[in-house]
Amino acid sequence: MKAIILAAGRGSRMKNETTNKPKCLIELMGRPLLHWQLDALKKASVDQIMVVRGYLAGKLKGDFITIDNPRWAESNMVETLRKASSWLKDEPCIVSYSDIVYRPEHIRAICECDCDIGITYDIHWEYLWKLRFNNPLSDAEIFKESEGLLLEIGGRADNIDEIKGQYMGLLYFTPRGWDVVDGQLSELGQERVDKLDMTALLRLLLDKGVQIGAIPVHGGWVEADSMQDIRAYEDVLAWNDEWSHDWRK
Repeated sequence: MKAIILAAGRGSRMKNETTNKPKCLIELMGRPLLHWQLDALKKASVDQIMVVRGYLAGKLKGDFITIDNPRWAESNMVETLRKASSWLKDEPCIVSYSDIVYRPEHIRAICECDCDIGITYDIHWEYLWKLRFNNPLSDAEIFKESEGLLLEIGGRADNIDEIKGQYMGLLYFTPRGWDVVDGQLSELGQERVDKLDMTALLRLLLDKGVQIGAIPVHGGWVEADSMQDIRAYEDVLAWNDEWSHDWRK
């Protein structure tokens, strides 16, 4: 199994913390986000890892392969993913955002996906969003699935009942699944692809009738979108050894 970490963006919500380093090198509980990811992937027997770089690319070096998105500033995450097409069309790949950390078991779970495209989602998302936001509905998006298949994703929810989980930023593609994605992107043209984020891509695929597997997890991960997130996680872990979203267990 191979894994691709999308680490091209600057992470502007981190403000001055990313002036001299990419977002994935921000430290959480004493270690860079990227290092937590590399450990989880290796513990899940993923032995080949590619990091797609962009902002301050030279800062990202280690026991992994690198490829760059030189247009990171004027493109979005989907274009960054396309830079790893040589891997995606060759064999099954895990794809991960660079600002999340997670347990190895989440990687093992998504590797068992029965579809050519799959994502993980957190059933216990509300515990995490209540820690990050005064009103979880201000950020959480609609998420619906049935019998292991994604039905709807993205867009603001009016009530909690519209949210059966939250997409984490972990994906899975087989070569056949990537061929479908690549074909759809080729039809859009470069200008539209540059503006496409991952959730919008998933919605596009659903609209085209593409099956997307939805694999549930129960906490055990976090997203670090801002320094406020970092502080919130470190504060709760300072007193709660049984926190539902502790990714280190």
